[in-house]
Amino acid sequence: ALRSQLSVAALVTFETAARYQMYHALALLFCAAQYALDPPTLASPNVWLARAGWAFIGGSVIFCGSLYALSLGGPRFLGAVAPVGGLALMGGWGCLAVSFWHKP
Repeated sequence: ALRSQLSVAALVTFETAARYQMYHALALLFCAAQYALDPPTLASPNVWLARAGWAFIGGSVIFCGSLYALSLGGPRFLGAVAPVGGLALMGGWGCLAVSFWHKP
C-alpha cells in the first residue's frame, strides 16, 4: 500500500526499519526464552540478559521509530536521533554476549 504513496528512497528507509525491527524482535524473544530458562536468583541475577532486553526494546523504538517517521514525512531532525537507537541496539548485542560469558 505504501509503494504508491512513498518515494523509492522513503520506501527503502521504511523497509530497513521493518527489517531491523524484525531481527531485534527475534533477539528479544531469545532473551525472554533464556530468562525463562534461568530465572533470576540471588546467586545469579542475570542482569546482563535483562539489560540486553531493555536495550533491544529501547533501540528498536528509537532507531526503527525514527526511520518510520522519516520515511513517512516526519521532521528531518529525526535523522540525527536514529544513531542513538543504533547504539542501543549494538549495546543490546554486547549485553547479550556478556550475559553468556558470565553464566555461573
